[in-house]
Amino acid sequence: MPFTQITPVLLCGGSGTRLWPLSRKSYPKQFVPLVGEETLFQASAKRLSGTTETLSFGAPMVLTNADFRFIVTEQLAGAGIDPGAILIEPEGRNTAPAILAAALRQAETDPEAIMLVAPSDHVVPDAAAFHAAVALGLEAVAAGDMVTFGITPTHAETAYGYLELSEKSDGQPVKLSRFVEKPDAARAAEMLAAGTFLWNAGIFLFRAKDMIAAFEALAPGLLAPVKASLAEAKTDLGFLRLSPEHWGGAEDISIDYAVMEKAPNLSVVPFAEAWSDLGGWDAVWRETGPDENGVATSGEATAIDCSNTLLRSESERLEVVGIGLENIMVIAMNDAVLVADMTRAQDVKLAVSALKAKGAAQATHFPKDHRPWGWFESLVVGGRFQVKRIMVHPGAALSLQSHFHRSEHWIVVEGTARVTIDDEVKLVTENQSVYLPLGCVHRMENPGKVPMVLIEVQTGAYVGEDDIVRYEDVYARS
Repeated sequence: MPFTQITPVLLCGGSGTRLWPLSRKSYPKQFVPLVGEETLFQASAKRLSGTTETLSFGAPMVLTNADFRFIVTEQLAGAGIDPGAILIEPEGRNTAPAILAAALRQAETDPEAIMLVAPSDHVVPDAAAFHAAVALGLEAVAAGDMVTFGITPTHAETAYGYLELSEKSDGQPVKLSRFVEKPDAARAAEMLAAGTFLWNAGIFLFRAKDMIAAFEALAPGLLAPVKASLAEAKTDLGFLRLSPEHWGGAEDISIDYAVMEKAPNLSVVPFAEAWSDLGGWDAVWRETGPDENGVATSGEATAIDCSNTLLRSESERLEVVGIGLENIMVIAMNDAVLVADMTRAQDVKLAVSALKAKGAAQATHFPKDHRPWGWFESLVVGGRFQVKRIMVHPGAALSLQSHFHRSEHWIVVEGTARVTIDDEVKLVTENQSVYLPLGCVHRMENPGKVPMVLIEVQTGAYVGEDDIVRYEDVYARS
């Protein structure tokens, strides 16, 4: 087989509510190291990079939203990967508009380009086996087919959609018969026994021009708004912001419903190796590798006389101890703790809905608030004060800003800060502090080569994050 260049496309949106409290709207599961040291996004990007005997992956194209754009670049840099185009979706409109935008963008330079679209939150331990599956799909793509990948089921799963094959496969690409919605337990058992059904992984391989042609034939209503949004996109610090005026007019629909379920030229490549979309804490429990008693622990967690149990502590300062637990999952964070029966893993999203209804910030807001320059977390919040821990990356800088309602004290505890207060600029080192009076124009920067950490004490009538007037910002935030 000749050497083939492939453009990976990573879909990087969603909120992962079934993995609450670790995955939240402000910092969803793809950016979290759920299994191992790397995040799911980093592992996905690495899997779709480099060169094999038959494949060469180009720089990845990423589709994400404005809130995640700097997290994407930071995590790609941490994985040693230079990104290609990063398209910013003004709002989530599901996978069909996103994939069409990617295909149209790629077709501007190469309509024949082969693209591999994948979610950025899946676990595929054997990258070489996945590359071999991709190589199997190339012949079908060369013949004008679009290819999807189906996972050989290991059990009668009710949380996944299925793909019905036109015939049994020996591992080679097979024509798709139909898509099947998530089944009940009895139907899932029947499909497992039949041997012609695979789990739908939502991964696609195609030529850019073939995907565009499929939309022209099967979902023509999406073409005008997506094309217009791409044509009027604005470049912003290396990101490509799709035009919100037109993007909002695109139908909110998945690629399966819009195109794939109706496409006559769709083949399926079976993938029999390990795979998981980590769609619930029960899946994380399986991937973590339970011991002989079915117990999996992570972080500062201890299990005593437990069975079939997941215990996770996401804080070095928080010890989680389970005694005599059976079929229980416990995930503890600084601001929220989930305790649930393992069989109710798919119902964790109900907790998020309940917390939203009562106005709890924990429903959507991650304890660490990530910014392009680093992150901060609130340690204590009172009626007229707030204490934060702030980490600034080497070479990074916060915006030049002022506040209407609060003054601040900064105490450097690690590294060195370069501090601007009105017309004065000075260095503040470890164990030194500086006072910022109400209304002063100020900025903090990290001029060093190691992360800088400081404790910020705010006092005033209002300490909300929206009490900021920005005058300059290297990250072009308004």
